Amino acid sequence: MKPIFRNILAVIAGLVAGSMINGGILSLGNQLILPPEGTNVNDIESLKTAMHSFEPKHFISPFFAHAIGTLTGAFVAAWISANNQLRHALIIGMVFLFGGVYMVSLLPSPIWFTALDLIVAYIPMAYLAYKLVGIIQNNLKINK
Repeated sequence: MKPIFRNILAVIAGLVAGSMINGGILSLGNQLILPPEGTNVNDIESLKTAMHSFEPKHFISPFFAHAIGTLTGAFVAAWISANNQLRHALIIGMVFLFGGVYMVSLLPSPIWFTALDLIVAYIPMAYLAYKLVGIIQNNLKINK
């Protein structure tokens, strides 16, 4: 497979994998930590209305969904890419960061969560994924 096609596939696979993990963690989190009474987490207007009654515990699953979703997606992209693993991991981090900025613009979340989410959950997780891929791939080469 030509490197350009493999790299495109890597980014697409990373976006799909990261989105699936993100959605799964959000779903599970909403079952484990119930939103305030009467809040429909699938309706942006309901979330806007109820956001003032959210407690810190309600922000745990969104943070982990964003961080682990980005980590997973960037890992997949870096693993599959033919070259420039850091670039492809960071592409995933940037796409997810743009999504995070968009969500922050829609929902009036507390400033501490906004800062934590935008600063920690995206670019650092993409970089960590790149480093993990390098460590694993180097260990696989050593063990062969």
